[in-house]
Amino acid sequence: MLFLLVAMTYINAMEERRLFDALRAWMVRKGFSYRQLFWLTGLLAFFISPVADNLTTALLMCAVVMKVAEGDKKFINLCCINIVVAANAGGAFSPFGDITTLMVWQAGILPFQEFFALFLPSMVNFLVPAVAMHFFIEQRQPEAVMEDVELKRGALRIVALFLLTIATAVSCHTFLHLPPVLGMMTGLGYLQFFGYFLRVTLPGSLARKKAMAERAGDIERLRRLGSVVPFDVFNKIARAEWDTLLFFYGVVMCVGGLGFMGYLALLSEVLYTQWGATSANIALGVVSAVIDNIPVMFAVLAMQPDMSHGQWLLITLTAGVGGSMLSIGSAAGVALMGQARGMYTFLGHLKWAPVIALGYVASILVHLWVNQALF
Repeated sequence: MLFLLVAMTYINAMEERRLFDALRAWMVRKGFSYRQLFWLTGLLAFFISPVADNLTTALLMCAVVMKVAEGDKKFINLCCINIVVAANAGGAFSPFGDITTLMVWQAGILPFQEFFALFLPSMVNFLVPAVAMHFFIEQRQPEAVMEDVELKRGALRIVALFLLTIATAVSCHTFLHLPPVLGMMTGLGYLQFFGYFLRVTLPGSLARKKAMAERAGDIERLRRLGSVVPFDVFNKIARAEWDTLLFFYGVVMCVGGLGFMGYLALLSEVLYTQWGATSANIALGVVSAVIDNIPVMFAVLAMQPDMSHGQWLLITLTAGVGGSMLSIGSAAGVALMGQARGMYTFLGHLKWAPVIALGYVASILVHLWVNQALF
């Protein structure tokens, strides 16, 4: 909970400093074609989600598509499917990309750098359905929308502090053998100190900017400067997704209860002794499309089956990307159904489930081939 709370606080701080608005405005202003936008949002979702998280990344990319696509339901549906698949695939090869990878790393089962062995399988999982959907997108050029977004003071420095926080968490775990959450909480301290610096220096900064705006006769900027409020880190903590955090806590408690009563030991006997680790891990990935990947992964961690690092990477991969097969299988899919307001639907996603399943199978085969030394 605390690990995710710090990450969400940083994401909220970047959003408040208008970093994501600036990225969206740049993409919209460039006037990309529909096919270019399809690939750009997909690739950005794939490469941003390992650092941020798959849910926030998916929402950001969906906001871009909704602004550019002019109510084109077919294009928005295809783009949202691509974004969900890309965000989930990108989150699978990084401890920070998804809750499932975070749980495996925090449990001390796999070292930080070993997750990157899943990069190629994750890329295949994203590319297979994306290439298939590419041919169903019209080669049209949307109208460029001019939107000028000015970053608030300290936006880029908050990004640097977030990267420093991640480095601190990794160093705590790798070199000091302490829980990674201590490094993340230290990172929250970085943000607290920087927030204090922004508050203390705000009057001087505003005076300089107002003087410059007055000399330039920029009335609009003067109006914006008049409504500036001090940066408040506690407000960013309050705006964290507490429903997600409490859901995660509830899942841990429920699965812990099942383990205490002995049900998980019985399930582990059936799956990992009778079926075998590979078959069990692939089947659990499919199950995560119907249930959520969090209870599936936590149940596996509670069972503690005796598996090689290659098998632990396999269940990390399958639980992370298996949820892409249905729109309800991941938090990113559920969030986008709400944000796209009927443009992206369960049935619209279901039509492409066979192609996504093909990507799921291909990613498993690539993992078994590329990382066979880890089995």
